[in-house]
Amino acid sequence: MATHYVARELASLGHDVKQVPPTYAKPFRQGHKNDFRDALAVAEAVQRPTTRFVPPKSNEQLDLQALHRVRSRLVSQRTAVINQIRGFLLERGIIVRQGLRFLRQLLPDILAKRTDVLSPRMVRIVSDLAGDWRQLDDRIETVTDEIETLAKADDSCRRVMTVPGIGPIISSAMVAAIGNGSAFSRGRDYSAWLGLVPKQMSTGDRTILGRISKRGNSYLRMLFIQAARVILLRPANWPKHGFGAWLVRAIQRLHPNILAAALANKLARIAWTVLTQERSYEARVTKAEA
Repeated sequence: MATHYVARELASLGHDVKQVPPTYAKPFRQGHKNDFRDALAVAEAVQRPTTRFVPPKSNEQLDLQALHRVRSRLVSQRTAVINQIRGFLLERGIIVRQGLRFLRQLLPDILAKRTDVLSPRMVRIVSDLAGDWRQLDDRIETVTDEIETLAKADDSCRRVMTVPGIGPIISSAMVAAIGNGSAFSRGRDYSAWLGLVPKQMSTGDRTILGRISKRGNSYLRMLFIQAARVILLRPANWPKHGFGAWLVRAIQRLHPNILAAALANKLARIAWTVLTQERSYEARVTKAEA
């Protein structure tokens, strides 16, 4: 957990520090895991010309990343509370339409009027859970506001936010994770790090592409998938984003989930290009789309 701190301290002493991802060092570990064999595997991986290294993160990046991790944990806790409320109501035969806002709207009436199937103890339990839900909402809103404020004040985040579907949450998470993006030589390497490229199962002259690899940063991958789904919900905006012709052709032959992954891949590549080239996104709109 203290890798970046140790890297900065060693760099201040004049050392050339290279941080090796555990995935690249693990294949060189011989035998069972211990500190000596781990160090030997890292030393072996560092000497390989194809090994990719992790650039040290600044304190600002670590702070921003910490905010995202706190927000992600709070959102997970809120989802758990909501699912528990739904489960308790379902055991009493009370079914609420799927969706957070529907449960929030109907819960006060359920607790007040469905006392025929809800015991006083169950009403108290669900009321306490609703209180936990409100507290989590307040904390999530506070952390989200802080993230949005930091993103709007950062030039790199503002440039990434010009990409369709990307707002303060995705842009700040991306900058916190990869900085200026110099660790990747091209956009495909970045999307591969996110796990948004097809998994290859090739042998001989046959190249078989399967599902997305789902390797690397799962949090950012989830955010880009969500951004892609939001864009797919609004076909009227496709032409002005420059995705019109491509999406119209793709939607006719791809499953919605595959299309969302493909669009997320495209968004990730565009975002990396915008970040590394330090320019805003400019949609290429043809005359037919206009």
